[in-house]
Formats: sequence, C-alpha cells, structure tokens
Amino acid sequence: MDIKRDPPKKTKQYILWAVGLLGIVAVSVGISKLKPAAPTVERGTLWFGVAQEGEMVRKVSAPGTLVPVDIQIISALAGGRIEGLPVRPGETVTPTTTLVELSNPDVQLQLLQYKQQLSQAYGSLAQTKTTWRSSLLSQESQINQLQNAYNVAVRDAAVIDSLDKKKLAMANEVAQKREAVTELKRRLEIERARMEDMKGSEEQQIKINEDQISGLKLIIIEQEKKLASLRVTAGKGGQLQTLGNPQLEIGQYVQSGFELARVVQPGRLKAVLRVPETQAKDVTVGQLAVIDLNNNNTIKGHVVRTDPSSVQGTVTVEVALDGALPPGTRSDLAVNGEIEIDRIPKTMFIPRPGFGQAESAVGIFKVNPNQGDAVRITIGLGRASVNTIEVKSNLSVGDSVIISDMSAYDAVQRVRIK
Repeated sequence: MDIKRDPPKKTKQYILWAVGLLGIVAVSVGISKLKPAAPTVERGTLWFGVAQEGEMVRKVSAPGTLVPVDIQIISALAGGRIEGLPVRPGETVTPTTTLVELSNPDVQLQLLQYKQQLSQAYGSLAQTKTTWRSSLLSQESQINQLQNAYNVAVRDAAVIDSLDKKKLAMANEVAQKREAVTELKRRLEIERARMEDMKGSEEQQIKINEDQISGLKLIIIEQEKKLASLRVTAGKGGQLQTLGNPQLEIGQYVQSGFELARVVQPGRLKAVLRVPETQAKDVTVGQLAVIDLNNNNTIKGHVVRTDPSSVQGTVTVEVALDGALPPGTRSDLAVNGEIEIDRIPKTMFIPRPGFGQAESAVGIFKVNPNQGDAVRITIGLGRASVNTIEVKSNLSVGDSVIISDMSAYDAVQRVRIK
C-alpha cells in the first residue's frame, strides 16, 4: 500500500530569493548615491597660480604709440599754386630751408595797389597841410588888421574922452568913438576864436591823414609778409615729417590756412597710451610708467596728462619718457605701457585669471594637494592689477588654483588632473 508523502518545503528557497532581492536593492541604492565620474584635464593645458601675501603693485596696461613732443605745423599764409617741392619727408631741415614754393599774382598786384594808395595818402596829407597853412595865414592877417583898427579906435576914444572932460566934445561924437572900440573888440575876439577853431580842425584833419598812412603802412608790411610767405620755410630746425595730408603735388592749388608741412624734433618723443575708461579713473599725473618698445627695449617715464573725455571706450594718457631712446626709434611706433597706480603694502593676491574682474565673486578650481584633482570654490576678489588680483575671502596663503579658462567645466564641481 502506498504511503502519501508531504511535499518538500520551500522555506530555504524563499530565504535565498529574499536575500538576493535585498542585495539587488542595496546595490541599486549604493549605485544611485555614487557621484558622477570627474572629467579629466591634461595638466599641460592648465595654468596654475599660488595665493601669496605681501606687497601688491597695482598697474594699468594699455597700448599706444610714440609721437613727437614738439610738432611745428606750417600753414599757408596765402593761397597759391605749388611751383616747387625742394625737400621730401624724412629729410633734416633748418629754419631757413625752403619747403614749398608757391605763386600767386594777385598777392603781388594787391601789394602794388596798397603802395599806390599810400602815395595818394601822402599827397593828400601834403595838400591838407598847404591848404590849412594858407587859411591860417589869411586869418592871421585879418586878425592883425582888426587889431590895428582896434588900437586906433582905442586911441581915438581916449582923445575924445579927454576933450569931453573939458567940455570940448560933442556927446554924439563921444558915444560914436566908444561904440567903435566895443565893436572892434568884439570882432577881434570872434576872429581869434575862429583862429583857434581852424587850428584844432587842421590838427584833426592832419591826424586823420597820418592815421590813414600808418594803417596803409601796416597793411603793406603784412602784404609783403604774405608775398614773402609764398616761399614757405621750415621756421624751426628738425625733421620734415609730412608735406601736406595727402601729399602735396606740383601744380596743386592750396587755399590760405591749408596745412603744408609738419616739422618735428626726431629725438624728442612721448608715448600716447589708450587706457580703457574703466581703469583710467585711477590714473593721475605724476604716476610712474614703463613703456615697452616691442623690440626688447623698455624705457621709464611718468604720466604728464590725461584726457578729460573718453573716445570709443578709451582715455588718452600722455607719458613723458625719462630716459634716452634707442638709436633708430621713430614716431608712430606701436608700444605697450604699464602705469603704476599704487602699492598695497600687505594683502593676499593670486595671478590674475582671465575671467576675474575687480571687486567681484568668481568660481575657481582649487587644487587638492597630492590628490590629483581640483574642486570648485567661490572666492571674493578685490582690487586688480595687470597680472595680479587681490583675494578677499575663501583662500589661504599657499593654496594653488587653476587660473586658465575653465568655462568648459562650468557644469562640474570637480576635475581630475592628469
């Protein structure tokens, strides 16, 4: 007879399944908590900087050019046609060197006309003097005649008065003699007053003529200068920089006031820098500067002028050069200048990263010593210089940071350095 057996129990199997399931869950949870793998960066492509403490020199860097200190601009005093150009730009000139030869017949004709007017003015003055001299002599003669008549009348009145006292003269005759004296005296006073008026009028008329002559003389002097200016000279020794802008040509007609040439002192140059307007606020007269001539030569200088306005985001700063320039240095040479703004005696600073701006907070990768990686941190920056920038927070002296551009890793907090 068959005996019914109980089916085998599956407890052990259930336990194994449960353990396996728990293992899978634990592994999944562990994997989910793992950080993503840090990207790797080649060490050779990175620039590193170390936080230091000490004196930080603030500087401003700007491009510029060398320009002459003393520029003599020569303009046309009179318009004319260019007949000759004896010298060319680059040549050495003396004050009497002829630069441009002009011709203008109208200038010479005007000079002749003014000289003719001067001759006429001299003739008018002579005629005025002669006419007024004759008038004065005539008036003087008339006064003399009246004076004689008056003297006679006075004597006659005296005689008639003496007779009247002796009762020997008629009253009518006495009155007549006295009235004659009064009348002649009044006429004499009138003619003398007329004489004084004539003298004053004569002096005024002569002065008008003399002033006209003086004015014509001055005009002639200026006209002679204008005629002489058709032969344009340098006026000052130096080097001829330009002949017109654009270059003058034979036969060309130039107007009065047109720039004909520029003469400079070749050994006296200054640097004109174009400083960004955001940095120019710290530049003042007297600050020290170093000018790089881009030919393995530098020269020291100091700021002598800053432009009060900006043009296209830059401010013009003039730097006087304190040392001797290397032989062959010419104007319009492209240079770079560094101006020392100030010195911060004791502060922490790092080499300036390309993405770091003054008085801001930036993210930067800090290198973990001996671990082969770097983590992103946020540091506070202060005052900036050309190559260094002040650190206000979140770094310590000796910390190493990556100062090269890491914008490609903005989405990660850690990088491995290979």
